Formats: sequence, structure tokens, C-alpha cells
Amino acid sequence: MDPFHRKVPTRLGWHSHPQAALTRVTSLRTHTHDDPLYLGGDRELPEVESVVSEGTVFRDGHETDGLREGVHAGVAVSPGCQDLRPRKKSPMAPYHIRQYQDSDHKSVLDVFTKGMEEHIPTTFRHMLTLPRTLLLLLGVPLAMVLVSGSWLLAIMCIFFLFLLLQLLARQPWKEYVAKCLHTDMADITKSYLNARGSCFWVAESSGQVVGIVGCLPVKNPPFGRKQLELLHLSVSSQHRGQGIAKALVRTLLQFARDQGYSDVVLDTSTIQKGGKTLYLSMGFQRTGQYFMSMFWRLVDVPTIQLKYSLPSA
Repeated sequence: MDPFHRKVPTRLGWHSHPQAALTRVTSLRTHTHDDPLYLGGDRELPEVESVVSEGTVFRDGHETDGLREGVHAGVAVSPGCQDLRPRKKSPMAPYHIRQYQDSDHKSVLDVFTKGMEEHIPTTFRHMLTLPRTLLLLLGVPLAMVLVSGSWLLAIMCIFFLFLLLQLLARQPWKEYVAKCLHTDMADITKSYLNARGSCFWVAESSGQVVGIVGCLPVKNPPFGRKQLELLHLSVSSQHRGQGIAKALVRTLLQFARDQGYSDVVLDTSTIQKGGKTLYLSMGFQRTGQYFMSMFWRLVDVPTIQLKYSLPSA
């Protein structure tokens, strides 16, 4: 056999093709042994610039046909390779990105609220790792034993301290959600679609809103800069790992280019590790940090400022 011929795994079996190879789209998705697209191993493979859903590719914010691009549901076929797999529905549900409509309001609020509340357990676990928290959990019950001589009171004290920490971890996220629901998220059309230079998008899969992102112009940008702020990026937990968040951000970046913005900026926290990793992988640069409140300073969770500089026309 010609040494340049390689066997290519397909859903119909193994087929030989000159210099054919399958490359994996670099995205938030990870193939597992249960995934029919899993090829084994965890090799570092070239990045494909398209964000992929079944039959849909977003290239520079524009939707194109994934079959013509040679990309199928998270796997890209090298140029020149003939795709021999049958046109079956992918195990990864297709999605597309469109502008927000008023009928989406309830679903958008649900995705936003659940996304924010998912950070509560992470915040609680972070608080438990702080030296001052450990000192509190050990010192107060010990003092109770020394004063009262009762271990039962000490155990009850530990229980109430844990309950107090859980309430403290919930409070800032609940307050942030309540604030947004009474300000920009109360009327998304008015806040994001009626004003020039702003927009709000949803990712839809099987008729269901599964991802959201919005943007508003920065009111007082640095001199000579025109900046757009990215807000409320969130994807429902059942639809993560499909590149939806990256597709939403790329759609926003293309919008910013088209509108003549010089920068896209955003704030995120060290608690939101998934979002931070995504932004940095897409080219956002860290520009600073601050504490939103005394609570966040006490628990040592700074807000990180990120910026994506767009090339000038």
C-alpha cells in the first residue's frame, strides 16, 4: 500500500484515502468514549476557525453551510477528503444564533438566572478554603467549649456557621440577578435593540433558547476609543461543550467590527473560571481588576477587566 494512504474511520467503517486525516475542532467540546465521534486519545490537533453545529458554521459572524465547509458536528475533514459518512443526525443537537425577540423573554431570563445561580456553590467552596474562614470554623466552636464546656453547643455552632456561610455565598449573586431583572433585563428590546450600536442575541436549539449574550456601548470610554461592553454571556448547562458560547462571542465581535468599535470590554470574576478561560483563549487581554464590594474583598474574589482590541479599518 502507498505509505501516503491512510485509513479513515467513518460511520460506515474504515476507508482508505490519500493523505486523509480527521482533525478535531478546538472548542469547549470534549469527546468521550460514549461519543460516536470519539477517535481515542487526546492528541493536540490543529485549530479550525469555524464554530460548528450540525450543518451550520459561523465564520466571522456569518452563517455558512457546514457541509460545503467540510465540517460536520464537531469534526472537520481535511481539504481534499471525501466525507463518506451517511447524513445522519448528529448526537450534538444543531443550533443557530439569531437576534432576540420579545417572545424569548421568559426563556432568556431563565438561562440568565440559572447561569448566575450556578456560581453560588463555587463561591461557597472558595470561602471554605480561606484561612480566615477556617479560623472562624475552628476558633468559635473551641471558644464555645471552653466557655460552656458543652461539645453539643460547639457542634451546633459549627452547623450554624456553615449555614451562615451558605447564605453569604448566595446573597451577592441573588442581588445581582435582582438588579438586572429590574434594569436592563426588564425590557431587553428597549435596552438592547432600540438603541443604536447595541444588540442582544440568543442561541436556539430545537426551538429552545439555550444561550444568550448582549452588548451595550460604553458611556465614557477612554479618549479616542469607541468601546462596546459584552454582557450576560450564558449557556444552559445541558448544552455546554458544543461551542455555543464561542459562537455567541464571535457573533458579538463581528457586530462590533461592523459598527466601527475599537474595543470590546467586559468584567468577569475569578469565580467564573470557565468564562475567563474562554475569553482569554479568544484573544481578550487582562487590563485590570477591582473589588465590586466589601464582601468580595473579604472573600478575596476580584472582578477582572478584559479587553479585545479590534483591528482598525
